[in-house]
Amino acid sequence: MTKHAKPAMRGSRWRRRMHSGPEAESDEVDCEFQEHDEHERSSDRLEKLDPSLLTADERAYRNAKRRANKKMALTRAAVRAALITVPLLIFLPFIGVLAFLYFGVDLGRRAFRLFYEPQLRERFLQEEVQREVVSRVRSERQHLEGEHHRSLEQLSASIAHEIRNPITAAKSLIQQMQENPNGDDQEEYARVAVGELERVERSISHLLRYAREEETSVESVAMEDVLESAIETFRDRCLRSGFEIKREFDSVGRLEADPEQLRRVVINLLSNAIDAVEAAQRSNPVIRVVMGENLAGSEVWFRVSDNGLGMDDQTRSKIFDPFFTSREEGTGLGLALCRKIVDEHGGRIDVDSRAGEGTEFIVSLPKGGRNDG
Repeated sequence: MTKHAKPAMRGSRWRRRMHSGPEAESDEVDCEFQEHDEHERSSDRLEKLDPSLLTADERAYRNAKRRANKKMALTRAAVRAALITVPLLIFLPFIGVLAFLYFGVDLGRRAFRLFYEPQLRERFLQEEVQREVVSRVRSERQHLEGEHHRSLEQLSASIAHEIRNPITAAKSLIQQMQENPNGDDQEEYARVAVGELERVERSISHLLRYAREEETSVESVAMEDVLESAIETFRDRCLRSGFEIKREFDSVGRLEADPEQLRRVVINLLSNAIDAVEAAQRSNPVIRVVMGENLAGSEVWFRVSDNGLGMDDQTRSKIFDPFFTSREEGTGLGLALCRKIVDEHGGRIDVDSRAGEGTEFIVSLPKGGRNDG
């Protein structure tokens, strides 16, 4: 009894396994169908969403699914057409040929739109974009060449004006001296003629300095020393005019720069400030030089201000243009040279001025020198 019990138990287990096998497989199939349905519902939700709300991967998946659906539809249509056309070609050739042409044209059109039209559209789009870019670049180049040509014309006219007028005046004086060599005004004529020729020499010197690429000798320099040296240059002139240049230095202002070029910038700004104050004939002339560093400690700045006549908006917008000057004895290259030097040091120069209220120039320079990167 015991010996036969084990096989019976094994048999019952086998029967239970056999009995439960189809149910387990059915459960697995149901799970697969549920996963497929869930996947389809998720795809349908993607189709209904606004493209702007989808991620790049979701948009790529949706586009891929659309292409796959179109290919499947085309495949089904091709199979249906074959099932219809092939029997007709065998049994009713004439009607089969017509059916073949009908289905062939429709399937060919759909295949072209699905496989070749996107590639052609992309190719044509690239060609049009390239043509548009080339056209825009050509137009911009022509515009820049026109602007450059006009700038050269203006510069040439300014150079001719600055040089021709003094030369003409000196020539006229020399001719008068030649006509009356024993006249009483010979010494005055000679003095004025020499002054005019010195003006030409000064204009040419400034022009060459402006046009020439000067070698910058960068070293560690204290901006305080540069300012003091430039201010000392005008000590006698300030004493004769009866005013002083006030200093306000918050730091030494250590930076990497060319001290001689920076000194030239300060001298030019101070010269302009003194001229403005003298021309205004103020009862309390004020020229102030202030220097400090920015909060980050990466820049050194200084300001040169005066309480002269100031400038209107039109003059202020042109003061850095070569040969533009509001002074009779000016060459119009001083501030242009200042901006060039400051630019070469990686800094910036700004101006704040109002007519009748004075002028202030602000120069900011990086401590580490020019950063070309």
